[in-house]
Amino acid sequence: MRKALVTKRSFLSRACLTGVAISLLTCSGLSMAAAKYTIKVAYENNPGEPLDLAAKEWARAFKEKTKGQAELQLFPSSALGAKKDVMQQMQLGSGVITITDGGFLADYVPDFGILMGPYLANDYKDLFKLAKSPWFADMSNKLAGKGLRIVTSNWLYGTRHFLLKKPAKTPSELKGVKLRSPNNRIQIEAIQSMGATPTPMPLSDVYPALSTGVIDGTESPINVFYSMKAYETAKYLVKTAYIHNISQWVIGEKYYAKLPADIQKALMESADIGGNFMTNSVVSAEQDAVEKLKKEGVTIIEVDREAFKKAAMVTYSKFPEWTPGLYEKVQGYMK
Repeated sequence: MRKALVTKRSFLSRACLTGVAISLLTCSGLSMAAAKYTIKVAYENNPGEPLDLAAKEWARAFKEKTKGQAELQLFPSSALGAKKDVMQQMQLGSGVITITDGGFLADYVPDFGILMGPYLANDYKDLFKLAKSPWFADMSNKLAGKGLRIVTSNWLYGTRHFLLKKPAKTPSELKGVKLRSPNNRIQIEAIQSMGATPTPMPLSDVYPALSTGVIDGTESPINVFYSMKAYETAKYLVKTAYIHNISQWVIGEKYYAKLPADIQKALMESADIGGNFMTNSVVSAEQDAVEKLKKEGVTIIEVDREAFKKAAMVTYSKFPEWTPGLYEKVQGYMK
């Protein structure tokens, strides 16, 4: 009888504890039910980088706005594969979002490529202004016709410079330098116009390529150089500032069209929240990264940017498929 009583008390105790746990979860706002809509988010950057942290902020805001009905699953470090492969999956209807920019979007709408043109803008704020223009809206509609929808365009990826194994102050000193480039045509052309030999590869391949001598340097925002530890083999930061890089996140039009209107709205609004977080983080991170690189023995080289700009301007003559007068039109929207 005593044993049975102890067993009953033990059962009741466990039941009470379980009830308390459920109550705590409920009170803290956590839901035991799985989200109705789960969207994968693919990007090349590594955990801990500003973009990764901003993606987490986006995911938090999205879940909050949808009251747990939808969520973002983050896949950093190219975990879902190369960007172009991911974008093809999106066109076919996969529930994936990926980060991209004008250089890659030019494969679908050629005029988008100018967004990654060398020395196009004086400041990233000029490009944010351009992203709100009628021209950009027209380009976005054309992209949607190709099966890709822009979710947000207010993410500052950073100002792109060179990190090299040997010093260079002028375009002529880049001759013979194998420089990593994203695999998009306009950046390849820009790097070549400034004297280096462009070597396209994913960001995830840069560190081993530098270590084994496949490339002599790379290009990226300063904070990316630091986070990938590229400074371990490349000790010269050449501050060309050849691109102020804003990013666009895109989703497949087929998948997007299946989402309820309130989920679509929450996705767009939360993406802009993530973009504000990203821009603020990048501005701060780039300043900090310069000092961190110095401590790692990296020499900072200030260059004659006008010389690099003069060399790079030939890039704009390499795209006969662009709408005539595109450069002048875009400049007009940024004034």
